[in-house]
Amino acid sequence: MTAANRRLKITLIGAGSTVFTRNLLGDLLSYPELAGAEIALHDIDAHRLGLSEQVAHRIAGALGVAPVITASTDRRAALDGARFVLNTIQVGGYKPSTVTDFEIPKKYGLEQTIGDTLGIGGIMRGLRTIPVMLDMLRDMEEVCADGAVHLNYVNPMAMITWALNRASTRIPTVGLCHSVQHTAAELARDLGIPVEEIDYHCAGINHMSFYLRFEHQGQDLYPRLREIHREGRMPDWNRVRYEMLSQLGHFPTESSEHFSEYVPWFIKQGREDLLKKFNIPLDEYPGRCQVFEHAWPYIERELQTPGSQDSAALLAQLRAADIHVMPREIAGAAQMIDGLRQITRSVEYGSAIIHSIVTGQPRVINGNVLNDRLIDNLPDGCAVEVPCLVDHNGVQPTRIGRLPVQLAALMRTNVNVQELVVEAILGQRRDHVYHAAMLDPHTAATLDLSQIRAMVDELLVAHRGVLPEWLH
Repeated sequence: MTAANRRLKITLIGAGSTVFTRNLLGDLLSYPELAGAEIALHDIDAHRLGLSEQVAHRIAGALGVAPVITASTDRRAALDGARFVLNTIQVGGYKPSTVTDFEIPKKYGLEQTIGDTLGIGGIMRGLRTIPVMLDMLRDMEEVCADGAVHLNYVNPMAMITWALNRASTRIPTVGLCHSVQHTAAELARDLGIPVEEIDYHCAGINHMSFYLRFEHQGQDLYPRLREIHREGRMPDWNRVRYEMLSQLGHFPTESSEHFSEYVPWFIKQGREDLLKKFNIPLDEYPGRCQVFEHAWPYIERELQTPGSQDSAALLAQLRAADIHVMPREIAGAAQMIDGLRQITRSVEYGSAIIHSIVTGQPRVINGNVLNDRLIDNLPDGCAVEVPCLVDHNGVQPTRIGRLPVQLAALMRTNVNVQELVVEAILGQRRDHVYHAAMLDPHTAATLDLSQIRAMVDELLVAHRGVLPEWLH
């Protein structure tokens, strides 16, 4: 083990997200060049943090490596000397904050599916998350190593990336999502082509990027995808995105249930026919949280005693609970038990970015960065998701030029909301919170102005315990 590796410190903030932490650590420690790093785990939940620490030691043992593993509820101590910071926090949690984000809007007739990226749910999540991250960023500026990089997995991704990079020039924030690579794999399955043989070029904004090119061995695959749509052969859970392919000419990267609430066309009062036609599950994210609540005891016991839990028993319990969620989410939670028993590399970009910066091995990832002359027909300074070269020089975004005009126009309807939330927080402007909700495509298509203001007021009161004082 080299001295340089011993000095390298990688910090995971929100490490109590134990399953995700396990995946990230499995990725990181499988690289020989990173296997001797110091891994610092931080969470405000001491119990979950302790479990993640046990898991970290178990992963290291299984891989036969010897990192220095520390765990602390003291954020500054965990950040002290860190070269890389991976962030997976959730401010306010499922209860009460996520429940509040869904239940109050529902009183006004505003239904949501996920509510973590845009819409009123995304706005509220941004208001309670970004101030916490700005405080963390100040700690990073004071105690992290020179050249430190913040790799963020937290939603609302675009708002966070925009606000943090506006606030700090010393610590760059790169937003990381897995929608680009996951969607490529899903389309490869639809086409019957191994995903590793697919070549694509993708750009836009987080959760609304589009494949500008999607090819197999030099052949354009878009005609085959359009044929799948015409013949109705798309998966039932992916009808929204195939419809957008038909309407806009390009395929979006984020899931159909996510995408349906970024636009005004699919979730409309009194239009249950649209929900049925496009198979849109309302309250999908609260359903996922309920799935995890049922699954967590199994997951915790499996993490503590590998091989002790029965995934079939969990699957039966989840089905009996009749949780309102996509069937694949229930199946995925049960499969998680089996997945915990083996260390396999995930598709997440975080470890690959760290490895490329440390070793100089070049890679291309899709990252969220500020629009510095990268996409000509999106606003300068907004957060965009583009291919980035990563090597010793860091994360280097590539220039896209102009997007197809219809795609850029659609993205700008989302960028408007993101900008107003960022300006609200950085300028402490409560009025911009109302403006953001007024301009949100789904909210504006459902509620009138008096309803929007009343709903925002009620949400701000309900979230008072996790919001900055200027919003009280």
